[in-house]
Amino acid sequence: MKSQTLQQRTFLLILISVTLAFFGILWPYAFAVFWGVVLAILFAPLQKWLLQRMPKRKNWAALITLSVCLLLVILPLLLIVTSLVTEAGAIYERLKSGQLNVGSYLQTVSKALPAWAMQLLDHFHLTSMAEIEDRLSKFGAQASQFLATKAVDVGSNTLQFVVGFGVMLYLLFFLLRDGSQLAARIRDAVPLDPMHKRKLAAKFTTVIRATVKGNIAVAAVQGALGGLIFWILGIQGPVLWGVIMAFLSLLPAVGAALIWAPVAIYFFATGATWQGVVLVAFCAGIIGSVDNILRPLLVGKDTKLPDYVVLISTLGGMAIFGISGFVIGPMVAALFNAVWDLFSPPAGDEENEGTTATEISALENNSVNK
Repeated sequence: MKSQTLQQRTFLLILISVTLAFFGILWPYAFAVFWGVVLAILFAPLQKWLLQRMPKRKNWAALITLSVCLLLVILPLLLIVTSLVTEAGAIYERLKSGQLNVGSYLQTVSKALPAWAMQLLDHFHLTSMAEIEDRLSKFGAQASQFLATKAVDVGSNTLQFVVGFGVMLYLLFFLLRDGSQLAARIRDAVPLDPMHKRKLAAKFTTVIRATVKGNIAVAAVQGALGGLIFWILGIQGPVLWGVIMAFLSLLPAVGAALIWAPVAIYFFATGATWQGVVLVAFCAGIIGSVDNILRPLLVGKDTKLPDYVVLISTLGGMAIFGISGFVIGPMVAALFNAVWDLFSPPAGDEENEGTTATEISALENNSVNK
């Protein structure tokens, strides 16, 4: 017995060590693997639909699904990033050359502010335009330094980005082709109760799709609509501001209003009343209602997290994982919520509790019979 126990422990030690070493090797391309898995889960229904019509051509089905993914997601994203870099560079050059004078905009707005607004600014010691310009200049210098550092990092890591992108596409093809068998293999290897494995696998897939569709897709629509109205109104850099609004839309406590509200105020202050009215009506009416309309259609109510959880998990995910944290943070929070719901079902969820109790009873009876 002692020899058998020692062998089991030694084997587990070897298993854990080899697994950690394998993940350590994959770590430089962890985000490529992560996005490959995410895209494979998102496009798995299309792959399944194609396999039903060509059951003996798994390679062709995976190749067609990969091509659709490239056309719908990856290529548009690359085009947006290219336009974003171009517009950001143009705005930076205008700021550097003085063509875009922040001080003049502030002076124009301050002259049109009512007395109560000036008193509020005076309370925060912001009535001096020179002081505001100085603070904005310091902020702009810090932001420019940060962007310059990131630009150098991106330029120096171009080869790594290209290799990571290739790894993601290569892995995505095989995950689409062999994903169901791989998922079944992982489920069989996980040492958990079969009922819990089924529920966790279903929750994991649901959470991935809900996080991407419910957060990223809704934010992308809001950002696209914001960029569109900025382009219609002739505001420079619509793609840049649209991307920023998309990111801010992921944060419930902030939202895209942090971008379009100051622009609307400037329109009203400079006498461009109809532009201000159109901007406020479009952003508050249409962009503001996108979340309430699209999210229930794309996600449903089962995986919706409280706004404060989304905010904290998104900021925490960004702090740890960078841009990918917009997905990883809420996804981890949703999985945390799902696992604890399995451990302790919420009160009033009688259907799930009844199902769980029935399945547990059946498993106990089977074990007793055996």
